[in-house]
Amino acid sequence: MITTHGQRMESAHYARMGTQECEAIHLASLEILKRVGVDVHDERAREILVKGGAKADGLRVRLPEYMVTRALASTPKRMTLYDRRGKAAMNAGGYNAYYGGGSDCLNILDHHTGERRKPVLQDVIAAARLQDALPEIDFVMSAFLPEDVDQRIYDRYQMEVMLNNTTKPIVFVTPDFEGCKAAVEMCEIIAGGAEAFQRKPFATCYINVTSGLIANAEALQKCIYLAEKGLPLLWIPLNAGGVNSPATTAGCMASMNAGILLGIVLAQLVHEGVPVAVPGWNGGPYNLQTMVGCYVLADEQGVPTSMGRYYDLPVFGLAGSTDAKAMDQQCGMEVTISLLSALLHGANIIHDLGFMDAGLQGSLPLIAICNDTLGFVRAMTRGVVVDDETLALDVIEELGPTGSYLGHDHTLRHYREPYYSKLADKNPYAVWVKRGASTMEARAAKMVDDILATHQVEPLPADVQRGIKAIVEREQVWIDSQS
Repeated sequence: MITTHGQRMESAHYARMGTQECEAIHLASLEILKRVGVDVHDERAREILVKGGAKADGLRVRLPEYMVTRALASTPKRMTLYDRRGKAAMNAGGYNAYYGGGSDCLNILDHHTGERRKPVLQDVIAAARLQDALPEIDFVMSAFLPEDVDQRIYDRYQMEVMLNNTTKPIVFVTPDFEGCKAAVEMCEIIAGGAEAFQRKPFATCYINVTSGLIANAEALQKCIYLAEKGLPLLWIPLNAGGVNSPATTAGCMASMNAGILLGIVLAQLVHEGVPVAVPGWNGGPYNLQTMVGCYVLADEQGVPTSMGRYYDLPVFGLAGSTDAKAMDQQCGMEVTISLLSALLHGANIIHDLGFMDAGLQGSLPLIAICNDTLGFVRAMTRGVVVDDETLALDVIEELGPTGSYLGHDHTLRHYREPYYSKLADKNPYAVWVKRGASTMEARAAKMVDDILATHQVEPLPADVQRGIKAIVEREQVWIDSQS
């Protein structure tokens, strides 16, 4: 009998940069931190860094190499996120890939009218319920910035409806530090206290940092706060090559990476061992033809993710997005390439599924199409099990060249294992026409409507719902008092 010596390829992967290139960028980042430094726009953050061995000259903070080495040694290689029920749902690290939506699109491509319009809170609810229902979607983000709530605290309303409309892990974004605190407080109410949420976190904050060499006050405050609580955080400085950093990929990545390392150092000085995820996009040339912050560019693909894999840290990636404005060929190409690229390069927490028009527009049917495409991508990169059962030599010997495998027990045991798309039409032309000659866009729109009509999310207890709503109401009173 043929044997395989117990060796299996679990998944395909690809490295954009090798160890030599990553090492050179790492050393360049250390030189930048030592010779140039990062502008740190928060006094307490500067004090923490200086106490840990850094030098400050006004806003500018310079770090010696040993601080970075020490921080990298204590940063966990994995970030575990749980679902609302307390079950481990995401083991973000290595080549484990988890996908979810994005946040804060300013427009929605309405699949009922075909028109682009401003989103409302009900669209955030619909996006959360859709992501909760789709099996290939692992975590939930808000998708849209609702126009029908107070824009000063829109994130509090987003967080409340996400917590009520999914049991999956949540990645949240807040424009200010107070919003981050309010979101964590809501989670602690659901978990049953701060310690319970710290032990099994089901939400994490995506911290937007101005750039590699500029750390804004809000980002630094969130980093310190979350680290103090022992909560996982996503520290994401992003560079635009040719705009705020060198136009070359290596120079852009080296300066961006300096800011990434500073955030890791700060988090570990506050709480040694707190999990930190690093960026898996940007770090390459900006689109200098249009000066638009595009979401899918060829040259940056896999570059920051290679650095994350070099450090063996969780990577917050980006995929399932397009810069197209319509569900056209460009949309399909960019969505598919980015989904595959993120998986092959080794990003772990991969967001922005369903984003269009450089993140200015979102589409619920596109999220459904991404879910379907992900099923294909995961199937095509999954390791192949080769053992006695799958080789089926006894079945081949039994049936020979002319036997029918359709009714055999072996087929009945395995016929459900291959991937079958729920949106792609694989029928003959005549069958396709008989069924309405629909496009994938139309079928995805119907899937969205069917899910929203039937999918039920396990509700939070009534007292918990009241508790998190009270936080939103408190925040509204507070922000009104500031006017």
